[in-house]
Amino acid sequence: MNHAPLVHYLGENHTDQRPIPRRRVSSDPCLPERLPTTGFLQREAEIDAPKAILRQLRRSPTPSPPNSPEPELETEEESSGHQRRPSLSSLASSASSIKSFGSSLIQRRQDARPNSAWKEPQPFEVLRAVERKDVMYLMEIRDRSFHLLVRMSGGITPLLHAMRLGQSHRDVAVILLGAFSRWVNHLEDDQMDNPRTKMVLKALRTNLKLAIDYGLTKTQGSDLTASFLQTLIMSQGDTWVLGQAANIGLALRAGTEGKPVKTSDAAVRKFATRELGKADLIATLADYIANATADLLMMGAWSMAAEILELERIPTYYFARDDRVYKAFVERLDEHKNAIQFKLTKRLKWQLRVLRTVLEGRTTTYRNKVELLAGELDEGEGV
Repeated sequence: MNHAPLVHYLGENHTDQRPIPRRRVSSDPCLPERLPTTGFLQREAEIDAPKAILRQLRRSPTPSPPNSPEPELETEEESSGHQRRPSLSSLASSASSIKSFGSSLIQRRQDARPNSAWKEPQPFEVLRAVERKDVMYLMEIRDRSFHLLVRMSGGITPLLHAMRLGQSHRDVAVILLGAFSRWVNHLEDDQMDNPRTKMVLKALRTNLKLAIDYGLTKTQGSDLTASFLQTLIMSQGDTWVLGQAANIGLALRAGTEGKPVKTSDAAVRKFATRELGKADLIATLADYIANATADLLMMGAWSMAAEILELERIPTYYFARDDRVYKAFVERLDEHKNAIQFKLTKRLKWQLRVLRTVLEGRTTTYRNKVELLAGELDEGEGV
């Protein structure tokens, strides 16, 4: 091999050449990005998990609906923030101690006079009981002669009288509102066609409208307004609920293009705006509107199924009364699951399962449930 170049290089004088120093690397320390917190991961899981379940329903639309077990009893802390709020019954919570005290006094009176006959009081006696804050007597009237609590006498009702007496009688007004709540939510199915029941509903509607106009809403939040709308819908009969359920059924039949959730929400908001006429009151009704929107969706979906299967529809007076619509909806799905499996369209069966899956349980609010339904039934891929 020819090593001449290497020998020549070694023979040269390299003493004057110095090594060229390398440029120092500047120090620029950085910390690696930390992992998300447990709280963030939990929130993301709670948001993504329901969506994953709905995607699975879309991919496998044929299984029959599962039997829904009875929900386990929750602790007070668990249920207080997540349970579906009844639109009326929450009115009495702020006066629960007074009501429980009154109930105990009523029980004592009944124990002391087990055989005494009830004498219906005169209207002036009811107003006097309001003035004296005689909670025991008012609650006894609630149990025995409820219509006297909503009857107008001399241009005034017991509720309006309590409101006019001022802040000192605010608790009495709340107790009367709680009595209205109890009466509406404990109406039985066979009572709805009773003319006397319809008369009391109309009188109850007048009471609540007077309370709203007088300004009790400012101190009671959205509860009173929701009570008014609930009673108003019940007192108007079947017309509005039947019409809107039919519209929602048509929207569901059109699939995602029909925007059924958006249509349902708009119908409830339009009704509330027409009856209240106050934007600030509508803004406080988010929970009630979400509940009513979900009820319309279930009633609309079942109306289509009932038409095909030749079955009865969900009674209109179930609407916006706690969770009556959901219970009736699930009962009908379980009772007729074989007919649903073989006679309904693929899209309708999927929509029924989506409604049941999203709306069951008490671990999230109805506002969140409606948002999830909108993402699937309005904006999703559809079936």
